[in-house]
Amino acid sequence: MIQAKRALLSALGEALRQVVPDAAASFNPVFEAPKQAAHGDLAVTAAMQLAKPLKKNPRELATALVDALNAQAAVQQWVSAIEIAGPGFINLRLKPEAKQSIVTDVLADGEKFGWQPPTDKKVLVEFVSANPTGPLHVGHGRQGALGDALCNLFETQGQQVTREFYYNDAGVQISTLAWSTHARIKGLKPGDEHWPESAYNGDYIQDIANDFLARKTVKADDREFTASGDPEDIDGIRQFAVAYLRHEQDLDLKAFDVRFDNYYLESSLYTSGRVEAAVQKLNDAGKTFEEGGALWLRSTDYGDDKDRVMRKSDGGYTYFVPDVAYHIAKWERGFQQCVNIQGSDHHGTIARVRAGLQAAGVGIPQGWPDYVLHKMVTVMKNGEEVKISKRAGSYVTLRDLIEWTSKDAVRFFLISRKADTEFTFDVDLALKQNDENPVFYVQYAHARIHSVRAQYVEKSGGDLAALSQANLGLLSADTELALMTKLAEFPGMLTSAAQGLAPHDVAFYLRDLASAFHSYYAAERFLVEDVELSRARVALLTATAQVLRNGLSLLGVSAPEKM
Repeated sequence: MIQAKRALLSALGEALRQVVPDAAASFNPVFEAPKQAAHGDLAVTAAMQLAKPLKKNPRELATALVDALNAQAAVQQWVSAIEIAGPGFINLRLKPEAKQSIVTDVLADGEKFGWQPPTDKKVLVEFVSANPTGPLHVGHGRQGALGDALCNLFETQGQQVTREFYYNDAGVQISTLAWSTHARIKGLKPGDEHWPESAYNGDYIQDIANDFLARKTVKADDREFTASGDPEDIDGIRQFAVAYLRHEQDLDLKAFDVRFDNYYLESSLYTSGRVEAAVQKLNDAGKTFEEGGALWLRSTDYGDDKDRVMRKSDGGYTYFVPDVAYHIAKWERGFQQCVNIQGSDHHGTIARVRAGLQAAGVGIPQGWPDYVLHKMVTVMKNGEEVKISKRAGSYVTLRDLIEWTSKDAVRFFLISRKADTEFTFDVDLALKQNDENPVFYVQYAHARIHSVRAQYVEKSGGDLAALSQANLGLLSADTELALMTKLAEFPGMLTSAAQGLAPHDVAFYLRDLASAFHSYYAAERFLVEDVELSRARVALLTATAQVLRNGLSLLGVSAPEKM
């Protein structure tokens, strides 16, 4: 079907050149999915889009396009009927062989089905970026699921992807971590008279204190540190606590099957002089002014609702200044596209960071970088909201969620809704083994197919290696055609999801594909006496399993063969 769609798209372009030669050069011909499957397989809205600028009747324009399309060889080969509907919709109904060819495409491409050829586009995705002050919480988990899946999507489009973790290894929070650990070393605990009011209260602080006194060595992906054991070594306590929690975060991320290519320290922006260099660029560009002892950025020149303080009267920089320096560094590292995945509480920083990047005059285009902002995750267990983890002291950790359910459930659930919608993670639902649980529903489809494949070999003597020789022309049942149509949507869905920064589209697609399969499973028998029909149906099932597996892999979810 992919071959058919490509040929038909070329035919549509030629028809447009014949009917509207002046407008065709600037118009990108595309097919859309009809709003209702009964209307056809492909829809063309070009007549309605071009009618107004050309001052023509859309239905008359549609009629002319249909006449031009019917003369195209690709249309004669792959299309059974073309119909005009409503004010000028053009609906194409494909011949069965156009849909059947998708099985061959999937079996030939395997795990790379849907992937585009490599390009030289470099993309950086920054996500999780948790400060090393405590265990990762469920919000970090949502970032991890979104970020990793988005990176995988970019890779399907042939792009060169770098996964980056940025964190603050200095500042007030890190100081609070050090003094919290120091208090535990001194024998204090939350609730004691002299326990610091701003201290972190989780049990993990006691664990850090115990290991520091034991002079242990901790190793994270980006650092290693050995404790001195000296209760008054505040700097040593700070470095040990940061390394300890980075190690803990690495364990959480490994359990979540999320990896990073690079770790970027906020402190390096200061030690390398990047922050001062960024400020100098803004000063030299005339985009700053001093008032009340502070240095301000004229961010209103770039659409911000008010000018922003860059350097406070006490000499310290506000938090968006190192962000500007960090993003200039991203640009200088050659990344044409950068995506930041952050909580929705970062919404206010977008305008000022982009304003600073424009004001710096380093060639960064408007609207750069891209942002994916996610909303909160509420955790429900036994019908009640869970707010506190004993280990963390104040929130549910990512590790809690994985231990209560599974890595697969957490990955799938946290990416199954648009990032900008609030999400309730129902632990009880994640444990159900029925079609109410979306990840079970999709994984069960894959396992069911492998059960049929095993029976095909053991009971019917079928040869899985010969599936590529199947007579796909025998696949004509309505449920078969619907399933093949859904398989053919996979490559386009990947491209659209990558362009729209919408990895949840993959989860939506997988549920729809699983539904199409389960309907097929309920309607037809696969191990029939007709050897050729049986082989064709198992070939379709094998292609379906491959696409399910490909999609689940993009989400970081396993595709079990038995359940």
